[in-house]
Amino acid sequence: MATVDEPIVVESQSPIREAMRAFRQSWAGMLGLILLILVVLFTYVGPFLYSVDPFEVIWAPLTAPGETERAPLGTDYLGRDILAGLIHGGSATLYVGLAAGFITITIGILMGAFAGFFRGAVDEVLMRITEFFQVLPALLFAMVLVTLFPPSIYIVALAIGIVSWPTTARLTRAEFLRIRTLEYVNAARSVGAKNSRIMWRVILPNALAPLIVSATLTIGIAILFEAGLSFLGLGDPNVFSWGLMIGAGREYILDAWWAVTFPGFMIFLTVLGFSLVGDGLNDAFNPKLRER
Repeated sequence: MATVDEPIVVESQSPIREAMRAFRQSWAGMLGLILLILVVLFTYVGPFLYSVDPFEVIWAPLTAPGETERAPLGTDYLGRDILAGLIHGGSATLYVGLAAGFITITIGILMGAFAGFFRGAVDEVLMRITEFFQVLPALLFAMVLVTLFPPSIYIVALAIGIVSWPTTARLTRAEFLRIRTLEYVNAARSVGAKNSRIMWRVILPNALAPLIVSATLTIGIAILFEAGLSFLGLGDPNVFSWGLMIGAGREYILDAWWAVTFPGFMIFLTVLGFSLVGDGLNDAFNPKLRER
């Protein structure tokens, strides 16, 4: 007896799920994610397992690692526990990185979106402002901003975010210029969608892939910025961070290598983790790179 073949329904996978599947297959992205999870656990679970005040003087200054059980990783020039500093300093360092990254992405997306969408005079003015910030020496400009206000971790994050947004703005502008002429954007205009809806509900979601990659790299750069400012003595002296530990131990680096090496290694691992995650996301969101 003849039968009618049932139609075959092919379920298309959403781009986000497809990207996440590709990310899980990226060894670089997964390695970076594992590193970041370990850093977060070390920073936020560590205080419950090792409850030593990082500002407390517990032993003789410049004690080498392994010389006493009270300071497994040694002490700094004041006799403070290096391990306690690493555990408690991570939260401040991660906060600065995330906060500065958020500020950078927010300013960059706003500037780039308006420039790329409206073009013309708006694009000209916003891009001249972007170029002005882009040609300024970022570290020197951040140093000026930090010195104008009382030392605070919030001022440091704000200063880093203010000097770091031009690259994100240019990337956002390029994506908006590319996407605004596509058919589904013209279809949204034809049904009477307002400019605000087209910008934030139609174009931006389709431009997020490179911006997400840029955000992960921006966080790593912000962490390095914070370390540089603290190394120069421009960080918040009342908040323990890995950069502050490096800055405090720089004069004793030849006699107490551990005071600088251990916090530097933690910064290295964290920035490496964000960089690898960014590389994995870049492969995941770029169809051409997925085929490699």
